[in-house]
Formats: sequence, structure tokens, C-alpha cells
Amino acid sequence: MEREYLKLTVFLSALCAASGEGCSLELRPSRVVVGFGDPVSVSCVASRPVRVLGWEAAIGSAHTQSDLTVRWGVDSLKDWIEEPICYGVFFTAPRQCEEKLNLVLYKIPDSVSISAVNHTGPMTDGQQYQLQCEVQNIAPVQYLTLRWYRGQTEVYNHTFSDLTPDTPVQVSSTLLVTPTSADDGAQYSCVAELELGPEGPQPPPEVKSEPLNITVHYSPVFYSPDDETLEVTEGEGVPLNCSAQGNPFPVYSWSSPLNQEEKTSQTQITSTSLTPGAHSYTCTASNQLGQQSKKFTVKILSKGV
Repeated sequence: MEREYLKLTVFLSALCAASGEGCSLELRPSRVVVGFGDPVSVSCVASRPVRVLGWEAAIGSAHTQSDLTVRWGVDSLKDWIEEPICYGVFFTAPRQCEEKLNLVLYKIPDSVSISAVNHTGPMTDGQQYQLQCEVQNIAPVQYLTLRWYRGQTEVYNHTFSDLTPDTPVQVSSTLLVTPTSADDGAQYSCVAELELGPEGPQPPPEVKSEPLNITVHYSPVFYSPDDETLEVTEGEGVPLNCSAQGNPFPVYSWSSPLNQEEKTSQTQITSTSLTPGAHSYTCTASNQLGQQSKKFTVKILSKGV
């Protein structure tokens, strides 16, 4: 069997007429996209009488000496190097020609995963980190587009058109991120999409990673950062609101020029609860990454004014 296959291969390589122009063979369809393990069937049709019409293939070879159509088919295609060729030997010139089937055998990846490279735990505001997306056992990789998402927004895509293997491979893509406070709680994910052309499945098959949740540590930032000036009638109090956001959660301290008494872990106090007669108060919000201060000036008005 192997000797006969080699003889047929040598015979086909000796065909002198070029495929395409002048060749009376048509493949229906001319391009086939089939999933790994799925069935496939293609017809080769001659437009004039032939001595022999057939398919040369590692699996499913066939020929005829009477019909103008010969079929090549496989119930479950799993051969990554299959390159079926239809050949014809005619009674009239051009006496020999062939057509190679444009066959794409594809496989969706076993898995798509995302992780931070050489890092675990919370990230720090302003520092650069590398995220990596790994795709396991995908083919053909030259049709792969790997899309990176932050939430629902695509932030980057990576193609592999420069790679040539038809068999399943493992590939990866990296994304550099410099998180800010706005990234605290964000989700990053990547999607492997096989864009196989109009003959392929629509929409293109895709596999999405589980999301990577980002925790970012950043120094406190006041919701209302500007210093404030307030007026209050003598003997009354006025609330001073010093709320800030930060991760880890900020700790607050209060002080006044006349009394350095501190009130920790409170975002709001009333001016009369501190030193009577003090006209200014400073709030400081701090965590392990830094601190921010805000000044409140309180103008005390005499009663009846």
C-alpha cells in the first residue's frame, strides 16, 4: 500500500500542466474549513471527458474512469498534514492537470487563562505590571486573534499571522499595565478568536478566559479636596466633612492651632466638639502609601449678626 501511494505521488508530481488556467477541473467547494474530528466532503468535477479522474490523499483516496465527478470525503478528519489533490488525465490537450484543495482544519483551544507575571496580591498605584494570557492547543494559529479587555472595553489585540504551523500549538500574549486608583476592582480578560474566513463558522468561534480581578493600593484622595471656609454663629457648631477614598482604607486625624488634640478614624466632626474659640482645623487622611491634609477655616459670627 505504501509503495502504491509513493508511485501515485511521483506520478502526480510529474503532471506538466499547471492547475487553474487551462485545467478542466473544478472543486466544489474550492475552500473547506472543518473542525477537528468533523466530517468533510468535496467533489471534483471535470468539464470534459477524462481517462482517469481521482483524488490523491493520505486518507480517503478515490478515482473513477467513467464519471466526470469524483468525491473525496472523511467521516472524521484528524489528519493535520492532509493536502488532498484532485487530478485528471484527459484524452485531449492539456492532457494532465491537478487542483489542490484549500483545506483548513481547525481546533478551538483547550483553555485560555490570564495571570499576573511574577506577582501576587494587590498592585500599587503607578507601578508597572505584566499580564499574560496563555492559549493551550489551538490550530491553525495564524488565524488566531487574541483580544484583551478591561471590563467590556477592548484595550489591545494580538495576531499571529507570522506563524505557520498547522498543528495545535500553545501561544501567549502579554499586556503591560500601570494601574491607577481608577483600576481598583477592574476586571481584565482575554478572548481567543479564530477568524477562519467566510467559509468558516459564523460568528467566529471564541474562548474567553476567566476574569482577573485587580486590586490596587493607592494613597488617600479627598472627595472634596479644596480647603473650605465656613461661617457659624457663636455658640453653635458646624460639621466639617473630611471624607477621602484610598486603599487600604484611610485613617483620619484632626488638629487645631490652639490644641493638638486628635480625633482618629472620623470623617466628620463638629467644630464645637474641639477647642472652643479655635478658628481653623486640619484634617489628615493617611494610609501605608501616603497622606493628604485639608484645612477648614471657621469664622465665628457674634449672635444677632
